[in-house]
Amino acid sequence: MTVDHDDEDDPAERKMRFLFQLRSRGVTDPRVLAVMERIDRGLFVRGQFADRAYEDTPLPIPCGQTISQPSVVGLMTQSLSPGPRDTVLEIGTGSGYQAAILSGLCRRVYTVDRHRRLVHEAEAIFRQLGLHNITAQVADGSRGLPDQAPFDRILVTAAAEDPPGSLLAQLKIGGIMVVPVGQSDAVQTLIRVTRTETGFDYDELRQVRFVPLVEGLGQT
Repeated sequence: MTVDHDDEDDPAERKMRFLFQLRSRGVTDPRVLAVMERIDRGLFVRGQFADRAYEDTPLPIPCGQTISQPSVVGLMTQSLSPGPRDTVLEIGTGSGYQAAILSGLCRRVYTVDRHRRLVHEAEAIFRQLGLHNITAQVADGSRGLPDQAPFDRILVTAAAEDPPGSLLAQLKIGGIMVVPVGQSDAVQTLIRVTRTETGFDYDELRQVRFVPLVEGLGQT
């Protein structure tokens, strides 16, 4: 007599489906796929949406924010091309998932969020995972972190009407910033900005939808 095993509860099967979803949506960089296989998204999705952690969909998190769908995290990371010696600034810590992915690909990650609760909850997961190259702090992301600038890479996980000048100024020559731009109530475009000796080069990557980049600190 044969026994049917429920693949939904098999971590190996679940991981295989998760990686297949990423590849089928254009995440092909082997370094990015390897770190996304290693970092469990389930640790970053809690409460009533925990059982959907491995779906390729954005999900609500506290403070009115969202955790991006895994394929978008992968594509943004791939477009950023972080190197093992790079220092990366992330604007919008959120759940901490994107920072955790970046931590496996670069030397140092600075991540900021306007919501104290999100920063503290993300820090707890970073400690649990032993990710000691991430520095998280509560700050106005629209201003960046001028005291730590310049950065090799900057990743913005909230939409601005234009690439913020304060962040562009904190990018090294040869550095790359990936940022969604557009009105908050419409579909936005993911932009890759490369700083050159003479200015900035812009590449449009794909349509996306992110929460808006808001100035100031949150109430929570």
